[in-house]
Amino acid sequence: MDISGPLTGIKVLDLSEDIAGSFCARLLADYGADVLKVEPPSGSAMRGFGPFYHDDPHPEKSLFFLILNLNKKGITLNLDSAAGRRLLLELIPHVDLVVESYQPGYLAGLGIGYDELARINPGLVMTSITPFGQTGPYSEYAGEEIVSYAMGMVMGISGVQGRPPLKHGGFQAQYQGGLFGAGATAMALFAQDRHGIGQHVDVSITECVASTMMATQTIYPFIGGVQIRRADGTMWENPMPCKDGWIIVQAGGGATWEDIADFFQAPELLEPRFADRAQRVRNGPAMDQVVLDAIRDREKWELFPKAAEKRMLFGLVQTPSELAECPQLESREFYRETEHPVIGRVKVPAELFRMSPDGYQLRMPAPTLGQHNREVFVDGLGYSAAQLSVMRQSGII
Repeated sequence: MDISGPLTGIKVLDLSEDIAGSFCARLLADYGADVLKVEPPSGSAMRGFGPFYHDDPHPEKSLFFLILNLNKKGITLNLDSAAGRRLLLELIPHVDLVVESYQPGYLAGLGIGYDELARINPGLVMTSITPFGQTGPYSEYAGEEIVSYAMGMVMGISGVQGRPPLKHGGFQAQYQGGLFGAGATAMALFAQDRHGIGQHVDVSITECVASTMMATQTIYPFIGGVQIRRADGTMWENPMPCKDGWIIVQAGGGATWEDIADFFQAPELLEPRFADRAQRVRNGPAMDQVVLDAIRDREKWELFPKAAEKRMLFGLVQTPSELAECPQLESREFYRETEHPVIGRVKVPAELFRMSPDGYQLRMPAPTLGQHNREVFVDGLGYSAAQLSVMRQSGII
């Protein structure tokens, strides 16, 4: 049976300008949806996000834009113009879904909000991904990655006691918003298919972050407890430096204390002062020094398989180059190569989760600016080539 993807046949307009909305739409495209990226004629702001391929700040060489818009086609459309909005309304009967990330009320103020679009296409699903959602006292506030981390409480429990709260690296809140958005959208599309109804999916990035704190939020209302940041103490709670990088070792996993002492090649760990957990805590600084001395001249890739033999909970801190060559990711075809018309052949993080049979396909690179204008407006909506040229010269597309 030939299955090109579970979302084959679903047609999507991606109006988003941020990471979360773009990632949401990309996930749908990865699993078969026909996604059309809609950019202003000057290009998405994301085309200005570095890093750039070979450090060339070219609008077609943003690696952020490339990664977040794989498997999409692209058009340009000026939604600030009445003519541009009319073109959008012409597209709405032909799509199942709109993904957007504008400030709440902005599209409605232009006459192209969910209510207006649903009158044209009653079965339409619109997914809005914003920092705080469509309602509530904070809904019109601007947000950013670090704001969502702070307001969602992850920062409150991250880092070391006695030091400022810590934000994780990268754009994890934005990607969480995209993942939650894609999941919610899939459910809305299921309802659309089963019951013929459309709906407005309202995703708050801050709530996505806060939802990962459910265990902590259960502790507080029931017993008034608060999860604290980790102690600046024993090495078992922190990364340990070795000859060529850093490792993580945690208690558990089936290893005995004798196994751990043998792994570190440190018979001192079997001395009475480290015999049980209470003594190890009491003599933490001395134990840390034994461990650090034991691994100072050993390499993390030497330690990794030995930890597995001892059934230890062990991880090594991978560098970007190591992650790019990770044998586990390679075995699962996490990375794929795509041919971009400007960048050329490039390896990208592609298959983010697996489905059988053959749910994922890397069909195309990110679109160049306005690449599919003729296909959509001339071949699709029936405008002439001359009209397309006038729209381009008028700044409509």
